[in-house]
Amino acid sequence: MTAPLIAILDDEPQIRLMLSEALTEAGFRTATFARATEFEAALRSATPDVCLVDLGLPDRDGLAVVHRLALESGASIIIISGRAQVQDRVTGLELGADDYIIKPFDPAEVVARVRARLRDPRSRPTQSDTARFEGWTAHFDRYVLVGDTGDEVSFSHAEGEVLRLFLDSPKRLISRQQMQEALGGAAGESFDRAMDVRVSRLRTKLREDPKNPRLIKTIYGAGYIFLGDVTWG
Repeated sequence: MTAPLIAILDDEPQIRLMLSEALTEAGFRTATFARATEFEAALRSATPDVCLVDLGLPDRDGLAVVHRLALESGASIIIISGRAQVQDRVTGLELGADDYIIKPFDPAEVVARVRARLRDPRSRPTQSDTARFEGWTAHFDRYVLVGDTGDEVSFSHAEGEVLRLFLDSPKRLISRQQMQEALGGAAGESFDRAMDVRVSRLRTKLREDPKNPRLIKTIYGAGYIFLGDVTWG
């Protein structure tokens, strides 16, 4: 099996080298980039499994890069930044990042966070990448929802993780603790906020009534429950 590919986008050479060496030693393949333009050009020919993205880039707003990645790629996204304010972390997660690491950091922590992003999808029993439910077909290989009229709506890798969690356990309560254990990342306010944002986006893409959603119900103080019938394959 080919080792997962980790893309590193950071304008500091020493950071790129430190991360590349740590990840290579841990058994990953790496590709490093100093500028967003060269990074985005490389994405046209290969999609990394995980992208490590610094926010302070010389040629592009890092948050804009994160948002575009979340919308257009199937990669997990981990922000690595010196911006330590809670609002910066929340904004990054709202725009589609899966995790947020503050500089300075221990390379071992980054390796652990990367493994956490890859752990569950790779340990999941082999199954179809297509699920049908309530007039929708979810294609997890293409990150696309197809409606019964043939219209397509794309979803991000992060949104797909949450959707798959729901579709794997329909009509069962999924607590926030279960979500944290299944999806990885540190429990706390930022994780809860990220989950709320992803669920809200999924509801919008599934054309749910925001005041009375039919498929994804919030059980206040407990978690979420997906009420649709699901068929895989």
